[in-house]
Amino acid sequence: MINLFPASERHVADLGWLRSYPAYSFGGYQDANRTGFGVMRVCNDDYIAPGRGFGAHPHSDMEIVSIVLNGRIRHEDNLGNRVVSSFGEVQRMSAGSGVIHTEFNDSDDEELRLLQLWFMPKQRGAAPSYEAKSFDTGKLHNALLPVVSDKPSIHTASIAQNMTIYLSKLGRDQSIRYEAAEGRNLFVYVIEGKLATLGHSLTAMDTAEIERVRELTLTADEDAFFMLVDLP
Repeated sequence: MINLFPASERHVADLGWLRSYPAYSFGGYQDANRTGFGVMRVCNDDYIAPGRGFGAHPHSDMEIVSIVLNGRIRHEDNLGNRVVSSFGEVQRMSAGSGVIHTEFNDSDDEELRLLQLWFMPKQRGAAPSYEAKSFDTGKLHNALLPVVSDKPSIHTASIAQNMTIYLSKLGRDQSIRYEAAEGRNLFVYVIEGKLATLGHSLTAMDTAEIERVRELTLTADEDAFFMLVDLP
């Protein structure tokens, strides 16, 4: 089964310094029909003006992933971390029993675009932690590159949930096949371009929630940059 959520139906929160396109209920945007998918609770596509961002605020019991698509993000927290990340890097924060952090656009003249993803953890009340990892952007082409996983590696950030986040760039007319385990959910988000799967066409900022599908083929109708999440 596939459930499509086109970009044309997404809520837009425009605060001047921030344009946010949430796929699920978030902050002042609440939709009883859009509260999450599997363990995913948030998928925001955010555009943040130069020098602006989110001041100190708390989180708890949530796995938070930031994927930079353009520009630079500066993260600081009460654990002592201060990290600046750009495209080719991801940040993962396990809020656990509680953490306070800030997120700002680190540039004075370039807009920041990032995906912010929140997932329920396997265990509540764990010790908070943070990490940033870089990956080889060249390995995105015509492949599914894991960037966050419960099976981490030197270039893959860890997460306290049974899941994996992949990024991929497919050239026009190229296809890629993914085989999921029994009972898994698959979430597809098109960052750029046009992608076809299961008889449907997705364009930039469209999402697809896929259940009870073991073999998934994704084909680029034009050059496409997308995210695939395999989650419970």
